[in-house]
Amino acid sequence: MSGTANAPRSADNRQYHIGVRPGEVAPSILLVGDPSRAKRVAEGFFESYGDPISEREYVTYTGRYRGRPMSVMGTGMGAANTEIAVIELCQCFDDPTQIAIVRAGSCGVLQANIGLGDLVITKAAYRIEETTLAFVGPGFPAVAHPEATIALLWAAEDLGAPHHLGITATAPGFYGAQGRELPGFPPRELDIEAKLARQGVTNLEMETSALLTLSALRGFRAGAVCAAYANRVHDTFIADADKPQAEQRCVEVGLAALDRLAQLAELRGDRPCWHPGVGLGDS
Repeated sequence: MSGTANAPRSADNRQYHIGVRPGEVAPSILLVGDPSRAKRVAEGFFESYGDPISEREYVTYTGRYRGRPMSVMGTGMGAANTEIAVIELCQCFDDPTQIAIVRAGSCGVLQANIGLGDLVITKAAYRIEETTLAFVGPGFPAVAHPEATIALLWAAEDLGAPHHLGITATAPGFYGAQGRELPGFPPRELDIEAKLARQGVTNLEMETSALLTLSALRGFRAGAVCAAYANRVHDTFIADADKPQAEQRCVEVGLAALDRLAQLAELRGDRPCWHPGVGLGDS
C-alpha cells in the first residue's frame, strides 16, 4: 500500500476501497446499488466496455454510450457506501467539478398516485441518514444540480417513461429506519412513512442525500432517478416479472441524462449553469 492513513491507496495508485485509479473511470458516471445491475448496464447499454474492476462490493465498468465515455459503478447499499464511492471517485480526477454522477436506483413511494414501476426524479433530498452529518449540519439542504434535474426530466419524457418530480427521503436502513415492522423488530417510529408523506415527500430510499450533499461540497453535478418498487400507501410491491422493465427504464433514463448533461456542459461554456436562454444548438 501507499498513500497515507488519511488517503490510502495501493502502490499502483488505486483507490483503497473501489479499486479504481485515474484514467479508468469516465467523467460521466452512473451509480447503481446492485453490483449485478452494473453488469447488466454494461452488457445491455454500452456500445463497448473494458473488463470490470472489482474491489469488495464495488464493481466498475467503463465503456462508451452514444459514443461518449461512460462508467457505471455498483456501490452496494446505503449512504455510507455511497460516501466512500463518491469521495474516492473524485480522487481519480484532477478537477472533479467537471464530472457528472447520476444515481439510478429503486425506492418505495409515499404518494398514492405513483404507480409501481414509475420513475421518481429527485429535486431535493431529506437527510434522515447520519452519514452526511460528518460533513454538514442537520439543516444543510441536499439538492440536485439544476442541470441534472433538467437532463433527467428531459430523458424521461423523450423515452416515454412515466415519471414524477419530487422530494426524496434518504433513510439509514431498510427496515426499522423506514417504519417496517417484522416480528421481534419493532421500529421506534412505526409510522415514519406516513409522517414523511404528510410533508410532501415523494419517495424513500437509502443513498441519494449522501450523493447530493457531497456533490454540493465538491462542486460536481449530480442527480437521481429511482424506479418505484414499493408503494407504502397501498402496501404493494413490484412483481418479479415487472422488475426487469422498471430497472431498464430507470437505467436508460439515467444514461440518457448523463449524455444530455455532457451536451449542456458544452453549451454552458463558462456560465455557472445552463439555462434555456443559452439555447440547445442542434441537439
